[in-house]
Amino acid sequence: MSNNRVLKSVLLAFIGSPLYTLFGMREKITHSPLKIFWLSGLITAVLGVWMLTHGGIAGLWLFAILVVLEVTFSFDNAVINSRVLVRMSPFWQKLFLTVGIFIAVFVVRFLLPIFIVMLTSGHGFSEVVNLAFNDPEKYGETLKHAAPTIDAFGGTFLAMIGISYFMNRHKDIHWLGKIERKLVRAGNYENFKVFIMLTVAMALYFTVDDSHKITVLVASIVGTLLHIGLEIFGSYFEKRQKKTATNLVGMAALGSFMYLEILDASFSLDGVIGAFAITNEIVLIIAGLGAGAIWVRSLTVYLMRSGTLAKYKYLEHGAHWAILALGIVMLVKLYHVEPPEWFTGTLGLIVIATAIASSVIEQKRAVSRK
Repeated sequence: MSNNRVLKSVLLAFIGSPLYTLFGMREKITHSPLKIFWLSGLITAVLGVWMLTHGGIAGLWLFAILVVLEVTFSFDNAVINSRVLVRMSPFWQKLFLTVGIFIAVFVVRFLLPIFIVMLTSGHGFSEVVNLAFNDPEKYGETLKHAAPTIDAFGGTFLAMIGISYFMNRHKDIHWLGKIERKLVRAGNYENFKVFIMLTVAMALYFTVDDSHKITVLVASIVGTLLHIGLEIFGSYFEKRQKKTATNLVGMAALGSFMYLEILDASFSLDGVIGAFAITNEIVLIIAGLGAGAIWVRSLTVYLMRSGTLAKYKYLEHGAHWAILALGIVMLVKLYHVEPPEWFTGTLGLIVIATAIASSVIEQKRAVSRK
């Protein structure tokens, strides 16, 4: 057995298999919502009881709001996750649902904001951690000072995802007919989407507050380059993979895994900042957003295993329009326009619900034509 296969076996034995089983994804695949969502429900219930014990009814209420906020913000993220995940091998699916949860809860929603505060404030790691637990109000204010950088990076990265999807010249299914057909035609020009985002970066540089010009420009360019780099990385190794392979493995799967984690980070960072508008308690924020992230992972599994993407032909279109809209909202925030959190989250759900309704109507029309 090769070293690579030994490493995979060890990882699955000690990390992947237990949690993979808990998520209802054994070799015998189940589509039962109960078997897929029970772990998320259990974890949420345990955290809810803990919040009730330590924070009373008020703490439990804030915890519930944060969970709903995270799931609402990331519903479209789950749709995109399931589209990418279904093409990955079972090993990488297990890795995304086990190691990926650790990254989503601990790294993205706790460590990454701390590193951002470190970079923007000049404080050391221990000092920022001390702020997070002992002076959450100051920690939240410091994190909000980093909002322009986060919004420029996240907005650009999410906008690139939406633009790349709709400017794919091989795309032949269109939900918003005239608009999407024009975008597909624009995709015939290889560098057009890069031209658009670099133009946006320059426009941001000349129009945002003077104190944020350089950081916004750099962050938006990094967001664009990161998306392009991940596309190149994934495409290169995908082409080198054997043509007979049905699932992405090896470096090609690693590229997709990295893409999913960065996509999750782009969604969650804005949510972390928004959470401080609800509460300054860092433990409460981590618990609420972390539980929400686990629900999103379960939702990803359900969408992937139930064949929902195939059943609703426009669902993926709706998710990408929602992601594009969220990217634009993040960029608009650079001009001190702060739409309420409920509006931002509800916007994505409305777009996705409309896409599902359109899919159902199209199915009925197709049946009536036969």
